[in-house]
Amino acid sequence: MKYFLLKKITEYLSLNTQNVKFIKRIDNNIIIIEFNNKNTLYFDLSKSNSTIFKCKKTISSKKDFNAPFDIALQKRFNNSNIENVELYNNDKIINIRVNSSIFNKKMTTILQLEFTGKHTNIIILDENRVIIEALRHIDEFSSSRVIKVGIKLDEVPKQTFIPKMEEIDNIEEYLYEIYEEKEKQNLENVKKQKISQIDKKAKKLKKTIDSLPKKEELEIESNLLYEKANYILSNIHNIKPYQKTLKILNYEGVELEIDLEEKPSASKYSNELFKKAKRAKQKALNISLEKDNLDEKLEFLLRLMNNIKNANSIEECEFLSPKKEKNQIKTKKAQTYESFYFEGYKIMLGTSERENIHLLENSKASDFWFHLKDRPSCHVIVQNTKKTIPEGVINQAAILCAKFSVESGGAYEVDFTQRRNVKIQSGANVLYNPYSTTVVKI
Repeated sequence: MKYFLLKKITEYLSLNTQNVKFIKRIDNNIIIIEFNNKNTLYFDLSKSNSTIFKCKKTISSKKDFNAPFDIALQKRFNNSNIENVELYNNDKIINIRVNSSIFNKKMTTILQLEFTGKHTNIIILDENRVIIEALRHIDEFSSSRVIKVGIKLDEVPKQTFIPKMEEIDNIEEYLYEIYEEKEKQNLENVKKQKISQIDKKAKKLKKTIDSLPKKEELEIESNLLYEKANYILSNIHNIKPYQKTLKILNYEGVELEIDLEEKPSASKYSNELFKKAKRAKQKALNISLEKDNLDEKLEFLLRLMNNIKNANSIEECEFLSPKKEKNQIKTKKAQTYESFYFEGYKIMLGTSERENIHLLENSKASDFWFHLKDRPSCHVIVQNTKKTIPEGVINQAAILCAKFSVESGGAYEVDFTQRRNVKIQSGANVLYNPYSTTVVKI
């Protein structure tokens, strides 16, 4: 973090803060401090990207932190009075010195926030600068500057640098901008990561599609195998065991030489060829369906990448492409729909006629069904056991329906009703009544 900014923040805190109402760690390296008049600042002491910022919304804690550091932090600083805030030793270190009363005993405590590269840390000190606790403990084997409870803190090795000073008109606005920029960068990083993962899947799928045999090639292969098997069978009485080749005249009177592959039995070999011919013929019949299914999956992945690219928040990215649990069991069963989760509800998306039909036929009467109004669309099912679902879930399901049904952004009407009100006409064509309509922007 830049020196001039720390200096401005220190000046701001000195003028605008008299006490610490509340302090807590909300992430591995982030603490929140609420000063008087609900003036809240966030201190991020990540080694790679330390910063201080303000946020218009309260950032919730990702988990409960109950380490000795966290206990000492709250015990020493909650409801404490600020004695002074200073830029310590003219370095990138902020000291917040407070007085508090613990069991009717007045105590002085220093919160040392070090924005100093490899030494970045949060250290709790007593009035004699003896370490009470620290975010990062450092032993004598890791550094010459030891951070251990009960020892006096050594000074950070002084760096010779000439600080570049910049003017900031409004430090509060600047602190809000830091957070916005931080979130923007985090969002771009998440997008990049998820798009890269999906792109790998898409390229792998495209490779699979390109490697699929052609229907015409399979049909030719089947006919040749049938023909070869019939020639062998019709000349079976002339073939000796382990004979290498068979010379015959085909139906047009042209001499052919058939490789017998030194098979011990010509009869068994012809049966093998008939089986191979049958499999090739069956594969030729199914190859179009397989290709269609893979093409639909590829189209979904391409739409997913585009939707993540246009996402406005990390939460939206995580909804569209959630992280896989470490112990998540992989299933070999063919996926018949795409699934998403929001506020405890499972939302199922059909990306093809086959998947839409599956959802319609396998959903329950109490589930909610979504479809774009008066135009082709994917089908969306929200699993549900009650008569209603929350507005937030309705909105999320409707957005999902629109995002994977249209190519361009805009406002779209989405009809929804319980599955019991949807009557299947043929395939994925339905009639539905009664229903409600919501408008979503994508």
